[in-house]
Amino acid sequence: MSDDSTFDDDAFDEDDDSQRMFLERYEASQGAPASETAISTSESVPPESALSAWGDKETRFFYELTPEKIFSAVESFGYVCTGRCFALNSMENRVYEIEIEVEDEDAIRTPSERFRIIKFYRPGRWSREQIQAEHQFLLDLVHVEIPVIAPIVHPNGSTLYQVPECNIVCALFPKVGGRNPDELLPEQIPLVGRLLARMHTVGALKDAPERIRLCPGTYGRQSLDFLLQNKSLPPHLEQRFADVVRRICDSSEPLFDSCSYQRVHGDCHLGNLVWGPEGPFWVDFDDMVMAPCVQDLWLIVPGRDEYARKQLMELVEAYEQMRNFDRRTLRLIEPLRSLRMIHFSAWIAKRWEDPAFPRTFVEYGTERYWNEQIIQLEEQLSMISQG
Repeated sequence: MSDDSTFDDDAFDEDDDSQRMFLERYEASQGAPASETAISTSESVPPESALSAWGDKETRFFYELTPEKIFSAVESFGYVCTGRCFALNSMENRVYEIEIEVEDEDAIRTPSERFRIIKFYRPGRWSREQIQAEHQFLLDLVHVEIPVIAPIVHPNGSTLYQVPECNIVCALFPKVGGRNPDELLPEQIPLVGRLLARMHTVGALKDAPERIRLCPGTYGRQSLDFLLQNKSLPPHLEQRFADVVRRICDSSEPLFDSCSYQRVHGDCHLGNLVWGPEGPFWVDFDDMVMAPCVQDLWLIVPGRDEYARKQLMELVEAYEQMRNFDRRTLRLIEPLRSLRMIHFSAWIAKRWEDPAFPRTFVEYGTERYWNEQIIQLEEQLSMISQG
């Protein structure tokens, strides 16, 4: 890491040119011009016509996350920061790795124990109750020793902390070392299948009515409505896109009607599986949903070729060693894949005024992008119709 990722909030001096340059570089890496970052709720609020420079009214509060507020949030949990802070990749939230002071050096077993991960949730995306439902699932899993990274409880008795003067909440997590597998080795598939079954066993013990119910109505029709209302598509492609989305939803809805819903990870791809010294564990439950269990299985093995189908069945067989699995729900894989594609396009549209999104999704909104989406969804519809 370069020194650009290291802060010392006590030493920050607004009149020091080198430190001002550092802050400008730091804020630029977060997608906000430094001149915008300097504005806080205690100062003048920009007029309505200027809010597009901030993103939408909710997103702009991310720009108030100055180094001082980041460190203060961590220290409110009872830690003392050393002044080192590293911004981690996150499109949806703002996540930082913070070094903390250690009282007993002999108690440190790994370098990760010197750090904590603080996550600032995007304002307006989830309600406090929805985030607490995510945290409750994590705490339930930790209680029965299923390897996940659960939030640290704040002295206020909650896992959430409200940042003063900001409409934003955060949570603090321990840092645990490990690597994301590029693909699962044959000997790893049974471990992951059994681990997933254990996670789902706990997920079924409680309901989470606050969380989104993954179905054609939410991920399909609501996403389509937003895209059409927002005029996200070229006018001459709107009807074709709307037709294929509605047909996918119409064809898929009967398949979902008879399924059991429960708490699942929701975004269970290999990027959210970490392999550490003691084995695999799951991270990032931010997209936790109420859904059929197959939602988590297909994302681990998303391919369609013969090798992927073989891996998927090995995953299911390992899962069934720990828990029953309704194999009839495997027919939901293509509908779920389709809904994820539709939902993803709507998600980008909802975040388009966040400066990070146009820089990342450079082709989004172009005729080429939407033509490719339509072709892919028409192929999905064909596969769904074939069963």
